[in-house]
Amino acid sequence: MEATVAAAVAIVGIAFFYTLQPEAAVALISSNTTNPVNSSSANSTIMPLAVDTKQYNLSYGEWTAKWWQWALSIPKDKNPAADVTGENCDEGQSGPVWFLAGTFGGLNERNCDIPANKTILFPVINGACSYAEYPELRTEAELRSCAVSSNDAVSELMVTIDGQAINESQLRSYRVQSPLFNLTLPENNINGLPASTTQAVSDGFWVFLPPLTPGQHEIDFRGAIIDFTTASTNNFVTESKYNITSVY
Repeated sequence: MEATVAAAVAIVGIAFFYTLQPEAAVALISSNTTNPVNSSSANSTIMPLAVDTKQYNLSYGEWTAKWWQWALSIPKDKNPAADVTGENCDEGQSGPVWFLAGTFGGLNERNCDIPANKTILFPVINGACSYAEYPELRTEAELRSCAVSSNDAVSELMVTIDGQAINESQLRSYRVQSPLFNLTLPENNINGLPASTTQAVSDGFWVFLPPLTPGQHEIDFRGAIIDFTTASTNNFVTESKYNITSVY
């Protein structure tokens, strides 16, 4: 079981590990808002939504499940997590929440147009375990233990929004588990698994933002699992920098 848990670290459900040097972490601000409207301005800090509120009648955990269903439903050649420029940023987007993706390791800088009325959800770092990936797991409790253990060793969380740093201690309070959710894996999926339907559970550190004011914005998020006391096979760093144009 320990080997299975160690292999669960992933930003989009694939166990990839990289030996990369960590950078200094920077900082976050939260507010309590449900079904938000945009109250930010070009000169004010955009404040993430509180983790204990519902957005559009769904909990944070339920929205993270929807993020995974989105991320894993898109074939690898069009998948936003594998995208290095942002050309696939709008792939599969629907509904009131716009999803941003992490990377398979290292930094990707992306350009993305987002409708100004969309709430934005992204993972700083996250992981999921499914029965398809780990057929030896038999119960929801085992899936949950696998997903949670993948993030227990997170050593760095960083988010900046329009140059404003977000406090790492605050980011750590945004750790969210999903309920058990259904998952459909297409042909050529990013997990490299046969096309199938399965179930999964996820765990991770997430940020929910209210809609952005029209114009230019920058969102940069980074997560790392770095352990200098063990072999490099369990080190992982992911960072996404989005240059966003919020448009009506």
